Amino acid sequence: MSVRGVQWMKGIVTVHVRGGQPEQLVNLALTGGLQLSSIRWTSGGMLEFEISVRDFFELRPYLKQTGCRMHVAKRKGLPFWLVKAERRMFFTAGITLFFAIIFMLSSLVWSVEVQGNIKLTEDQIRLAAKQEGLYPMQWSFRLADADVLSKELVKKLPGSSWVGVEKKGTKIIIQVVEHTIPDQAPLQNPRHLVASTDAVVTEIIAEAGRPVVKKNTKVKKGQTLISGTIGGEENTRTVVAKGRVRGLVWYEFEIESPMVQQTKVYTGEKKTKWYAVIGSRALQLSGYGQDPYESSETITHEERAAWRNWSLPVGRMKETVMETRQEERELTADEAKSIGILQAKAEVLMKAGPDSVIREEIVLHEKAENGKVYMKVLFEVEQSIVKEMPLVQMQGD
Repeated sequence: MSVRGVQWMKGIVTVHVRGGQPEQLVNLALTGGLQLSSIRWTSGGMLEFEISVRDFFELRPYLKQTGCRMHVAKRKGLPFWLVKAERRMFFTAGITLFFAIIFMLSSLVWSVEVQGNIKLTEDQIRLAAKQEGLYPMQWSFRLADADVLSKELVKKLPGSSWVGVEKKGTKIIIQVVEHTIPDQAPLQNPRHLVASTDAVVTEIIAEAGRPVVKKNTKVKKGQTLISGTIGGEENTRTVVAKGRVRGLVWYEFEIESPMVQQTKVYTGEKKTKWYAVIGSRALQLSGYGQDPYESSETITHEERAAWRNWSLPVGRMKETVMETRQEERELTADEAKSIGILQAKAEVLMKAGPDSVIREEIVLHEKAENGKVYMKVLFEVEQSIVKEMPLVQMQGD
């Protein structure tokens, strides 16, 4: 410990000396073995120096010899701090209790989060963790090491290949890695691939089986596209037909698109509510009473207290209630038409499948009346047009 630190532990007194012979007082004190420091003259013409508490009581004889008077200007150090603490017992006790509560709260497990599970249910994992003493409101120091918990959880969770346990502040994260079992391909019977709808073929690729139509051929619903029968008349056999066939399909839509659009806007009026958050509970502190708005939207923002890398289970939450209102926006005929066609395109793509593409759109009929635009639209869509048809084999006598 430094010299200054040792002096602070003993207690330091700052003294002002006036009258008599201050210079002789300093010389006599130093000669007598007393330790004086920070000796200087003040602006008021007084001599100032610092002295330890023990040497302070031995200074009196030198004051009498030199005819000086002194008074204490400042006290600092551990002895004086203890005296103040004793006078402010309730304050000191409150500070001590506060840090004790913070330590206790940060030593508890407030939440357990499960990640990575697919086949194993969260309830199964939480039950196994509870059997190992890992659950909310458990003391952190009572938990086994993370490696031990991981091994025990793997034993208790069939189907898991690895379980990781990580502590982040007051939260425990259980990361589960399950066994990867390859999916068994279902047994397939011989089959044809046939057209799922009327179309014009734009692409045909046969991986297995015999293609029976060509590109740019018009096909009817149910017509065979790739046959599961291959070989000649004497060496015929059946296979599981596989392949890719795409074609152009036509969809006709009747669209009604309103020329008045309802939109939500913010008025700028808002109300703020503050909450104190402890664990998973929130205590409202301000913004009491019913919301004064007929229509509103609430935005929530939560902040948790943190100390170093520890996230403490206390914090605050702010709720902002923003007033909204519905406004009507009048659209032109072209705008209403565009919105209607976009909605129809979305429906077409949902019907046609995820790999479908709209190649062309033709407006067959259009009129605007009674605040709406009425249209009949034909969409030309390129999509997959195959579906499976099992092959029924006839057995002879």
